[in-house]
Amino acid sequence: MQETGVFISPLADGGIWRGALLWAIALYIPLSAPLAAFEASLADSPLPQLWRQIVLVTSSLLLALVVGLITQLGASWALGPGWASSLAAIAIGWSLLLVAFNRED
Repeated sequence: MQETGVFISPLADGGIWRGALLWAIALYIPLSAPLAAFEASLADSPLPQLWRQIVLVTSSLLLALVVGLITQLGASWALGPGWASSLAAIAIGWSLLLVAFNRED
């Protein structure tokens, strides 16, 4: 007899969220260019300094998490969740390597 299971969302899987956090870390440095433009636009806003910092930190964390989640879901669909998370760990290493080499310039 076949069991009729409930459809479980991919977002309910803890591995997807761990991979999304790894991708968020890996893609944070490339996302810093749009965040710098956003920070410059916040400098002209009438918000107090404390609120500007809160808005900037919150938006940068949300942007990194959303981009990481989208990347993890896409890579999980194409490669599988384990491979996608492994690729995120490799991307973190690659980002750190690029940062280390760019500091010499």
